[in-house]
Formats: sequence, C-alpha cells, structure tokens
Amino acid sequence: MTAARSAPLGVYIHWPFCKSKCPYCDFNSHVRDGVEQARWRKALLTELEHAAREAPARRVETIFFGGGTPSLMAPETVGAVIARTRQLWDTAPDVEITLEANPTSVEQAKFAALAEAGVNRVSLGVQALDPAALAFLGREHSADEALQAIDTARRHYERYSFDLIYGRPGQTPDAWSAELDRALALTGEHLSLYQLTIERGTRFFAEHARGGFVLPGEEEAAEMFERTQVRLEAAGLPAYEISNHARPGAACRHNLIYWRYQDYVGIGPGAHGRFAEGETKRATRRANGPENWLEAVERDGHGTVETSVVAGQDRVEEALMMGLRLADGIDRALFASIAGADPVEALGEAKLEPLVEAGFLTVDQAHLKATAAGRQRLNALLERLIA
Repeated sequence: MTAARSAPLGVYIHWPFCKSKCPYCDFNSHVRDGVEQARWRKALLTELEHAAREAPARRVETIFFGGGTPSLMAPETVGAVIARTRQLWDTAPDVEITLEANPTSVEQAKFAALAEAGVNRVSLGVQALDPAALAFLGREHSADEALQAIDTARRHYERYSFDLIYGRPGQTPDAWSAELDRALALTGEHLSLYQLTIERGTRFFAEHARGGFVLPGEEEAAEMFERTQVRLEAAGLPAYEISNHARPGAACRHNLIYWRYQDYVGIGPGAHGRFAEGETKRATRRANGPENWLEAVERDGHGTVETSVVAGQDRVEEALMMGLRLADGIDRALFASIAGADPVEALGEAKLEPLVEAGFLTVDQAHLKATAAGRQRLNALLERLIA
C-alpha cells in the first residue's frame, strides 16, 4: 500500500434535524415537521461521492454521524452511507463508526437496527441524571429514559459513551461529585464531561443576559473541573482531552483525527473538511441551511459554499489550537509533517518561556503540552501563543 493511501481519513456526516432546539445549543441544528428520508439519503450519497473526488487515495479510519440528532435518521440511510464509504475509499478493517443519539425511548428502539447497519460505537446525549436539570436544559428524555438508553447501548454496542454537562445553575462541587459517582457506575470505556457555557445566539444567552439564571462562580467551576480530573483518573478514565475521558486505548479515534490535525471530509449541511493537498491544507465548508444544502447538492452534486487553502502560519496556528487540547499534547514530529513546521521553532522561545515558567506549558524533545492548568485556561493560553 502506498504512503498516500495509508494516510488516515475521517468521514463526518451531519444530520441537521432535531425534535426540538435545546436552549444551550449553538450547533447547526433545525426543527422540521417532516423530513424526506429517501431524498436526503440520495443527497448525502451524492455529496459523499464528491468528497471522494476531493480527497482520494486515503484510508478511512473513522466515520462519525453527528448533528443535530443522527439517531433520527432512518437506519437504511445510515447503512447506505457506510456501504458507499467502503466502496469509495480503502477502509480500515477496524474502522470506528460512531453515531450520536438521544436517549428517548423512540430513538432507543432503533439501536439494534443501527448496529445492524454498521454502527459500532454510540455516543449518548444524556447531559444530566437529575430530572430538574434535564428540564432546565430542555432535554426531551427523562432521567429513567437516560438510564434505560445506557443499558440498551451496552447490550448492542461494545463501545459506548455518554455526555454530561456540569456547572449548571445552583450546582455545587459536592452535588457534581455525587453525580459523577452515579455516572461512573453506568459508564463503559468513555465519558464526555462539558462545562455549561453560554453561547451567543442561543435562548440561554438572552435569558442569562437578563438575569434569568446565574451560573456557579469561577472558583466553584474550577473546583468542579479539578474534582472531575481527580475522580476520573482514579476510576481509570483519565482525561485525554479537555472534556473527554477514556480507558487506555478507548479514546474516540474520530475526534483524535481532528485534534491531531489529520485529514477529514465533511458531508451534509454546515459540515467542514480539512485535508492535505501537497504542502498545504484545503478547507471546505458546506451550506448551513438544510434546504439550501439539499437544493445545491441536487443541482451541483455538492453543497460547498467555501473552499480555501490553509498554509504557512495559519496552518501552524490551526494545528496548535487543536493539538493543545490533548493531554498528550502535540507530537512535534507529527505536527511538523502535517503543519510544515516544528511548533516550538514556529512559536519561538520568547513566547514559550514565560508560559513554561508559569506552569501552563511543558516542552521536551518530542512534545509540546499544555499542563492541566494550561488546558483549564486554554483560550487565554492560545491568545498568548498566537497573538
């Protein structure tokens, strides 16, 4: 097999539809009364074929169905996308195929069919184990449904994960520790734990701005983060990225492709892609609106609205922004092969030395890493590095 063909590729498929819009969500998700499944299946396959022409001679290591709510897709559509991906590219024998799912009873009923379609890893949007918290977060499932969904996922998939959101109004570090203990009794190999953030354009943004609720203070939020790291480490699921924890060898391989700045293509409304073209990186973006994307694919064979080249310092900075999220940090040799420059040399001693001395970064011959303190303040750290 040639070196080009052995280059890993991730394939991301975006399903933009949800039953309802969560008040904290700023993702490209939309509520529609009905979806023409056959029409959408055909369009996804058409754009998949276009993506194979954009990034040929790759080896697909991962396929990821994100959204939106991909568990609302017809299993036939999921199976068709997986089968066509295998036809278009060389595919790893152990390809990781993840689908994001909500824990409602209606979606749980599809888990067996989705597994038969080829999905071998599921990621559940549980978000909370407390009924009042689920209501605040606008989730459509109950706490009991969440527990049932985790049990159903365990029966149908060797690999499963679920998400929780902490730093909710009124939540204390002790309450979060108790919820973590409940989660650990249910978890398998992977757990994603996100601090609630207020994003512009969401319903929570307007409610928070007018004083509708108050989030825990900075010190409380920091204590929740620190307790999370300690508790999950002790349970054998150390953080491999800021918000993601896994048993050794069980990290989400698709997300590692993003964080290592390797190649991926994006299919569906609003999906992004990044893949190498010689010494540069090509960036693509599809149309955001579901109807606009669908019409463009049926007319042109793809929904691309933007294509650009990422080169030079821009490429270094993008790779830094992704790689410093990882607990293992940036592999300097891999970074140089992908971004075209050694990260330490590109940044320079004047920027790095003060941050190393302050305990936010470590540098050795093989790696550039953000420490736990640095990852907790990553946005501020990146501002210092790429200003």
